Amino acid sequence: MLRTQLTSLLACIAATWILTAYSTAHADQLTARGTVFADRNGNGQRDAGEPGIPGVRVSNGLEVVATDGAGDYELPIDADEAEIFLLKPRDWMTPQTDQHLPRFYYLHKPHGSPDDGFAFAGVEPTGPLPETIDFPLVASPEPDEFKVIMMGDPQPYNRREVRYYANDCIAELIDTDAAFGMSLGDIVGDKLSLFEYVNAVQGAVGVPWYNVLGNHDQNYYSPDDAHSDESYERIYGPANYAFQYGPVHFIVLDNVEWQGFHPTNPDEKPAAGNYKAGLSERQLGFVANYVAGVPQDERIVVCVHIPLVVPEWRGGSGPELRKLLEILSGHPHTMSFSAHTHFNQDDFAGEADGYHPHGGGEHHHHNTATGSGSWYRGPKDEAGIPMTAMADGAPNGYVIATFKGNDYKLRYKAARMPADYQMSIHAPEVIPAADTAAEVLANVFNGNGHSTVRMRVRGHGDWIPMKNVRRPDPAFAAAKVHDDPIADAEKRTKMPAPLETPHMWAANLPADLPPGVHVVEVEATDMFDQVDRGIHLIEVE
Repeated sequence: MLRTQLTSLLACIAATWILTAYSTAHADQLTARGTVFADRNGNGQRDAGEPGIPGVRVSNGLEVVATDGAGDYELPIDADEAEIFLLKPRDWMTPQTDQHLPRFYYLHKPHGSPDDGFAFAGVEPTGPLPETIDFPLVASPEPDEFKVIMMGDPQPYNRREVRYYANDCIAELIDTDAAFGMSLGDIVGDKLSLFEYVNAVQGAVGVPWYNVLGNHDQNYYSPDDAHSDESYERIYGPANYAFQYGPVHFIVLDNVEWQGFHPTNPDEKPAAGNYKAGLSERQLGFVANYVAGVPQDERIVVCVHIPLVVPEWRGGSGPELRKLLEILSGHPHTMSFSAHTHFNQDDFAGEADGYHPHGGGEHHHHNTATGSGSWYRGPKDEAGIPMTAMADGAPNGYVIATFKGNDYKLRYKAARMPADYQMSIHAPEVIPAADTAAEVLANVFNGNGHSTVRMRVRGHGDWIPMKNVRRPDPAFAAAKVHDDPIADAEKRTKMPAPLETPHMWAANLPADLPPGVHVVEVEATDMFDQVDRGIHLIEVE
């Protein structure tokens, strides 16, 4: 009991500190008012007989308020620009566009986006604040168990690559039983006019599709971070928001900090890499206010673009991770997703990182495989689509997350490959009989430190434990660049350097294998007790 009270107290102290550090007080403020109502006929308008819904939360990006008994709310906002958005509750659905983009917000930009000289347009002027900003919801029961498509970096740079994405990743998701999908940033590759084409492709899946802002989704001509997401907002709404589906709460945060473009001459162009990872005090305050209303037995999932948890061998995590984890410490069931790096990896944060929920436990951070793989590079297959494996040797693809109550499991899915394709096995093609103790490597795409991997040669002894090692994937390291005139002109043909894959396992073959063909079998059991097997034939001569 004492530890529970202490954990709650620490979370409250963290939230209070954040709210004190960041104040919304400005010289000019307005009050946004409205009603959240049950849209019984689904027309988006409040008609006679459509009651307000009490207890639904609404936010201005920092404060979170609940509607009163009549479904009404009030929120302070800045007069110059602001956002007001609904925090979708369980068993209700927000309106969607024809492309299944959720509509849960109102952008207040009386004079529009300050986007003069930007390469891509922002939000058109919205005019004076309406007297009432109402949010319709349609009753839609949600189960305790459901699936979510988590897609890292679709990132097409042109219409041709949008078509690659369509037929490589999205076509197989048509008729999915997932509740919704989410793109974890880098929805496009710098060319923000491609948003509408990617949305049309993702919309074909037929389920709601949420989005995270990535570094390649910014307006690079923005002089500051605050306005770098104007084009994103025009299409998707706030870059920071939250919603509930079933018993799970999803918090989406923009953790890309644009450093600003300040040209010294008219011909100067912005550098795409002029950003860093980070979370502001306002964002952390929003998280603190949101999670304060989440029951402790429900799961919280944070979705960002740039990884939150970074292992020491890759430079370590940023300081905002500790602040975030301290806020989340009042809840024992948390995890997070990111993308950005174009490789598949799991990391875990605990007490030393600031996560100290009652009863202990780890915060699981999953860096997700990307739809674009290595940016649609590499040789084309028989369908004319680049093979585009990632630098960790894993094929491009996505993750299916299954949530059940406050439990969950993740399943990697390689694009256009069978669902059971979960590893690649590497061994010499021919092994001399005098030296059969050759090394076998298994790249288990969704493996991590909680996985166990073993191997055997059928008919030649028991299972042999395999050791987790950091090695480049041999097949990826040997990949050659193939000529592609279009990609060549864009200077994007070269494959990335091989990564020392964190999900590689190694073991040596038995030393006494006789000449002939042998069946090598690898079995991997992941942290969710999902068992996968792979087969590889070797020849001893």
